[in-house]
Parts: sequence; C-alpha cells; structure tokens
Amino acid sequence: MVYLLENKHLRSDKITKGLERVPARALLYATGLNREDLGKPFIGIASSFTDLIPGHIHMRSLERAIEKGIHAGGGISFIFGVPGICDGIAMGHEGMNYSLASRDLIADIIECVVSAHCLDGLVMLTNCDKITPGMLMGAARLDIPGIVVTAGPMISGRSGKQKLSLVKDTFEAVGRRRKGEITDEQLSCLEMEACPGPGSCQGLYTANTMACVSEALGMSLPRCAAALAISSEKERIAYKSGQQIVELVRKGVTARKIMTQKAFENAIMIDMALGGSTNSCLHIPAIAKEAGVEIDLKLCDTISAKTPHITSLQPGGEYLLEDLYYAGGIPAVMKRFYNDLNDGLSVSGLSIKEIAKKAEVCDEDIIRTKEKAYHKEGGIAVLYGSLSPNGAVIKQSAVSEKMMQFRGKAKVFDGEETAMKAIMNSQIKEGMVVVIRYEGPRGGPGMREMLAPTAALVGMGLGESVALVTDGRFSGGTQGPCIGHVSPEAMVGGPIAMVEDGDEIVIDIPNRKLDINITEELLAKRKAKWTPPKPKIAQGMLARYARCVTSADKGAVLAAG
Repeated sequence: MVYLLENKHLRSDKITKGLERVPARALLYATGLNREDLGKPFIGIASSFTDLIPGHIHMRSLERAIEKGIHAGGGISFIFGVPGICDGIAMGHEGMNYSLASRDLIADIIECVVSAHCLDGLVMLTNCDKITPGMLMGAARLDIPGIVVTAGPMISGRSGKQKLSLVKDTFEAVGRRRKGEITDEQLSCLEMEACPGPGSCQGLYTANTMACVSEALGMSLPRCAAALAISSEKERIAYKSGQQIVELVRKGVTARKIMTQKAFENAIMIDMALGGSTNSCLHIPAIAKEAGVEIDLKLCDTISAKTPHITSLQPGGEYLLEDLYYAGGIPAVMKRFYNDLNDGLSVSGLSIKEIAKKAEVCDEDIIRTKEKAYHKEGGIAVLYGSLSPNGAVIKQSAVSEKMMQFRGKAKVFDGEETAMKAIMNSQIKEGMVVVIRYEGPRGGPGMREMLAPTAALVGMGLGESVALVTDGRFSGGTQGPCIGHVSPEAMVGGPIAMVEDGDEIVIDIPNRKLDINITEELLAKRKAKWTPPKPKIAQGMLARYARCVTSADKGAVLAAG
C-alpha cells in the first residue's frame, strides 16, 4: 500500500524512487524493509538514550512505544542517537565547558542525519538541559514535521516522611555540612536517597523548564512535560506521538508552522508564570533564531513584567514537578492564562486554546489563579546598567524580598574554582558581591553553570546577605540573588572585566538595574589598560566553539561561517 499524502510527495522519495536510486533501495532493503515500506513516511526517532544520565536510562521502553505508534500510524521508524551530557555530573569541573556547546552539536547532528537520509518526520526523544533545545533547534532549522517527547521528571526521594530532591538535598547539603548543620552520616543518606530512579531532576530546573517550554510552544502532546518518567501515561504519550508524527507528515504540518512568533510569546509567558530556569533566556532565542523568529531579552522581560508567577516550584518554592503533574500539568497552567494566550497550531491537532479550554486545575494552590499569584511578576528579570549594558538575567521569583535591592563590595574571581575555594574556606562574608568572570560563552569557553557555589552559599546561610554576579550562567536549581549572563562578557572586554575588589555593586531588581558604582572616567581608564587573557582551551571542539559563539544576550548561538 502506498501511503497517501495531501501534498502527494515525501522527502524520502529522493532515496526511494527512480532508476538511479537502485543502490539506495538495495541498502534500505538490507535494513529489513519490504518493497511496500518504501511508499510510507520515513520517520526518524532522535533518541538521547544513554546509561550515563538518570533522565535517559529508561528511554529504551519509550523508543519502543514511539516505534509502535509510528507503525500503527502507517510510517516506518528509524532510531538514531544524539549525545547527552548530565549537567549535575559535569558540574564543577572541566566537563561543564562542554554542556552548552553540546546544544549546537545536537542541532547539527539532527541536520546531518535527517538531511542525509531524507527523513520525512522526526520524533525527538529527549529530557535534559541542552538536549531538548538542541533538538528543537534542529527541527526548526530543517522545518520538517517534528514532535518532542520529553522522557519525564523523576519522582522525589524520601527520608522518612521528608521529600528529597537533587539540588536542595545534595548541592545545598554540601554547604550545610561545611557549616556543621548536618553530619557525615546524614549527608551520606541524602546522597543515596535524593535521586531514587529514572527521570529529570525533580524541581523546575532547566531540563523540566525546557520540557514545559516545548509543550507550551505546541511541540509536545498535552501533559507530556510533567508526566512522570515512571508513569504508564508517559508510555502512552510516546505511543501517541509516534502515531501523530505520521499524521503531521500527511498534512504537511512542519515545525515552523507551529513555532511562530506568537507561539514563542506563549512559551515565554508560561515559562514566566512557572518561574523557570534562567537558561530559557539562552535557549528560547536560539530556537527562535533557527525558526526565523527574532526573540530578544527585552521581550522576555516585557512578558515577565506582566505575567503573574502562579506556581511555587523548587528551587525557589515548595513543590516539585510531580505535584505540578497531579495538579493538571502545563494545560492547567495554560488554562489560567486562557485569555492571554495566542491561539495557534500544536502537534496534537488541537489548537493551543482548545488544549487550555479542556484542561482541569486539580489543585488551587499548586496552580493558583492570577489574582492569587505568588508574585505579581514572572520568574525572570533582565537587568541593564553600567555592569551589564547588553543585559543580565536573574530568577527573581527565587530571590527574597530583602535582597531585591542590594549594595555590596565586590570580591572578584577569574573563574569558578577559585570562587568555590573561597566560599568553602569561609572567606565570603555578609555584604559581599561575589563576581565570577571569564566564564562566559567565549571566555569559559562554554558558559559553565555554577550551581556548586550558589548552592554552597545558600547551604552556608548566606543566601540573604551575599549576591553573586557572573558572565557565566546558573543551573535552573539556583536560588537567591544570583545574576548571570552578564553581557558583554569579560573575555570580549565587557565592564565585568574591569571590576576590582572593593568596588560597590548596585543591584536593583524592581527597577531592572545592575551597576558598578564608579565613574565612567575610571571605568574607561581601566579598560584602556586591560588586555584579554589567553584562551583557556586552545584546541579541539571548544577552541572552535569559542571562536564562533556569540554573546549570551544573543542566545550564545554560533555565528554563521
């Protein structure tokens, strides 16, 4: 049977039809295909399965579910792999340099495999921080039908009746142990019990933020983002995604028809309502750029300023993704913003507003109304000033009221390691602003996340008396007055490179300001004397990355050529 398309053509016709394609067909038959299979849509399953990452170890069963759905829908499935990096494992050493760089590598791999084999559609099985945006970038670049299946959040750990999560009960526990609040035995228990099995880390950290963004964009089926890794619902969503991708191919619904300007505005709004990771301010503009849509930091801040923060999810809040799931998931959050949503296509076949209208809010505290929001503004604020002329980002929903405006004396470090050493040796005192520089996209290279120092500060009880400012970035698990993505970065001569110990740093989140309190003349004099340091890495992938990467305020995308 030949699968009938509305547009009568398949991309895969290039390798399956015509006299000159005899060799290609012979090789396809060698994979086990039959003659009648060549008239069906060829669907790639881009899988980031790996034994290295808890969020991915259960993907083999999801791959099977997607395959079954594709075959039931009338397509032919082909699994191929993309790399995955666990930020939690890579954190705090040179491994973190590779994390952000892997995002663009993943997009390139998808472009290569899909283009070389003329695939008609793509199911993207993903779960972690840079993998999800990398896959979306690839689908947007190619503009083929695509569906994202995020593999689901991890359930909470347990210590007696206490719920445990990775960031709060391991990263922050390091600082608590250093302070003497817990014993070695308690710390050992936490590290054993905090992560009980498969799934992305339990709070609204970057992996789960990007899962929520994918669904709000319309690129995942309803409830996919919060459906738990261990749930049979996740298996059903994977199966239905396999079926639906064939339908999208049949109807010619490509990624860019879904990922429009209006869709990105929806995604930003839902992200801000949830209080998601600051990393979304890197990834959303990068995905949008591949889709031919212009998204900048100012738009993120504009939407955040008028979007109430209606959930209280860790790290800054009380609840975990499992609680959001049982409260109704992303459709229920969208329901709260029904009148504010832009309508548009989704991969489900339902419009965005149809999904929101059908949703049910099952817990009025976990997903509050706009009138009873936890905060009047959304989760992220973008700060500008003499220290960040092109912008810097902070998760304001995870900052205490006391620290929304703060002045402190700078303590400057040219890298994460020296800063972490100073924190652990109790050299950071109340009233200081820790400045960590040369960690930006180019200077890092790779713009390392710095959850270890931020979590250590919180664990040591300094989360409401010390601020941290960096041209690097933070894990979605960071809380407190931690400002990242300072642009321009130090490596290209941004003002952060000119800061000296003792300079007063002025942080004013309500008024969106980040300043160094010195005269313009003194700043110019320091810059005249400044020379860039030698690159930290001079060969291999990261050296190439550093030469091509753009600023954080541009999404840290790679420049063409």
